[in-house]
Amino acid sequence: MKIQELAEKTGLTPYTIRFYEKEGLLDHRHVQREENNYRNYSDEAIERLKLVKKFKGVGCSLAELKEILQEHDENTFTNLQVIDWIRQKISEIERKKAEYDQMLETLNWMLEYRMALTNDPEKAHSLLTVRHSK
Repeated sequence: MKIQELAEKTGLTPYTIRFYEKEGLLDHRHVQREENNYRNYSDEAIERLKLVKKFKGVGCSLAELKEILQEHDENTFTNLQVIDWIRQKISEIERKKAEYDQMLETLNWMLEYRMALTNDPEKAHSLLTVRHSK
């Protein structure tokens, strides 16, 4: 199948598919070059890209994707190693969530303060006083 069809079946853009191919996430099992140099993708490419999307969806970096796909192809990790990787990923996401929660708290305070400056300067002053006393 051509890249546009693969893009439609996976929900990825042709640019993203070419990028993944360039980075080695797709190999000879997934893409062949025709005589006119057009790419011809196999049905296996659909499943491969769905796997990539799944792991991108849980926050995996490109380097992690390469490692995961290599392990998937070679089946080299034990179940305990996979469990350990999952636990590490959970911890990483929990750390990021805490950072985002802090950012949201700050932005919500900033919004409340700025709205108070417009509507109730005394309230704005008290918000500022409380904030600085923390």
